[in-house]
Parts: sequence; C-alpha cells; structure tokens
Amino acid sequence: MSSFDNAIPAAFRTSATSSFTEFLGEHAAHLLPGHRAPHTAGTGELTPQATTLVAATCAGGVVMAGDRRATTGNIIAQRDIEKVFEADQFSCVGIAGAAGIAEELVRLFQLELEHYEKIEGMTLSLEGKANRLSHMIRTNLAMAMQGLAVVPLFAGYDPGIEGGRIFSYDVTGGRYEEQSFHSVGSGSLFARGALKKLFVDDASIADTVALVVHALYDAADDDSATGGPDLTRRIFPTVTVVDSDGVRRLPESEVGEVVEAVVSGRYERPDGPNAPVR
Repeated sequence: MSSFDNAIPAAFRTSATSSFTEFLGEHAAHLLPGHRAPHTAGTGELTPQATTLVAATCAGGVVMAGDRRATTGNIIAQRDIEKVFEADQFSCVGIAGAAGIAEELVRLFQLELEHYEKIEGMTLSLEGKANRLSHMIRTNLAMAMQGLAVVPLFAGYDPGIEGGRIFSYDVTGGRYEEQSFHSVGSGSLFARGALKKLFVDDASIADTVALVVHALYDAADDDSATGGPDLTRRIFPTVTVVDSDGVRRLPESEVGEVVEAVVSGRYERPDGPNAPVR
C-alpha cells in the first residue's frame, strides 16, 4: 500500500453505498443541512427567499425558467439571483424557498448524482434522480418547520419517452410528476394561469421559451415577490433547455430578445396574448 493510500481514511476506500448523501450521513452527518440545530421561530422571515419557477415540456424536451428576485420580507434582497441550475448532463433543478439552504441542497444534489455515476459506472434514470432529490428534501424537514423550507422543481430529458418530464415536491419530500407544465413559488398561481392558457403540446423550443417568459411576466404583474424583466439593468429570467443534446442555458442575449418582444407586445395588450378558443 502506498503512502498516498495510507493518507486516505479507510471510509473513503471501503464505502458500500453509491449515495453520497448516505456516505456523508455515516461519516460527517453534521455537514448535512437537515442535521443542524434548529433555528428560532421567525428565522424564515429574515432569510432571503427565492420565488417563482416555471417549467413546460416542448417537442423533444423541456424548458425551465426562473425570475431573478430574492426577497426578505417586503425588501428586495437581490435582483439577480440564480434559481435554475444544471443537475447533470440531462437534468436541471430550480430552487424556491430559503435561498441559502436551497443553493446548498442543489450543490449536494449535483455531488450525489456525480458520486453515483463514479461508483456505479452509469447514470441514474430520470426517475431515480427525482427519487434521490425527494429523499434529500425530506432530510430538511426540521428546518422547514422552522420556516426555512426548500421546494425545488426538477426536470429532465427521458430517453425512454424521447421527451421531457417535470417533477414537483412538497416540504416533506413528497414527489409528484406534473403533466405538460408546472410552476412553484410565490407567483406560481399567476404563472400557472398563463401556462394553462397558452400551453400547446409539442411546441417548438422557441415558442416554449416565449411561453415561460410570458408566464413569469404574469407572475411578476400580480406578485410583488416575483421580479419582472429589468430592461434598464438588463436582468432577464434564467432560461434552461434540456433535450437529447443535454442541458444548455440560453445566453442572456437570446433571452433578452425574447423578453423585449414580450414587453413590446404588452404595450398593445397589457394582460398578454389571448389563447385561441376551440
């Protein structure tokens, strides 16, 4: 055995689990978000909150988008927070709720998927990834009861159906597969109304990107915690596409063009486009 092997604790060389979260729980449980001492009541009101996320399936994939505002009570804590992240090559995850804990959970989830792939030599199925995220959310339940809830939105490309799938969660880790579209966060009711009105099956990626931008615009129009597009600061929603080519975040310039077209249309129709009546 080399001196390098001797420097590595045995636990790192003999782990029997492909779950990074379980491994961490066995050997350094204090590093997991849900194992920390509970905060006092009311902490959630002082913590920056990430708000609205939307996702919709399209021809051959799925599009997820998030506004850029984080709030602390009635104060805008950050105008350009990131809420949508790549989970792995064929999936993405968006965060709503306590921003700091949510970002930490996303990083842990990314490590979880990477660790599994290294140990098993293969990637988890999309269903398996959704289940792993459910377990991780459940470990944060004690914090959620203190007002520090995390409610992510997960989506990815499933080669079995050659299309996109969307999963939502509750604070207990309950996992629910959504059909066609979904929204979470403080502005979700208003965003979901726009999605319900304008969604079209098997729409192109371009049309679906416009759809999610319209949905976030409607959410910001009625929910003060959701940030609308900021043309003066050039702060636009984060938009991510997942299809058979993998995950890709649309560049600011491309999203900006869509936003400007949506805002221009709102000068003519402030409440947005009409859905066709069939």
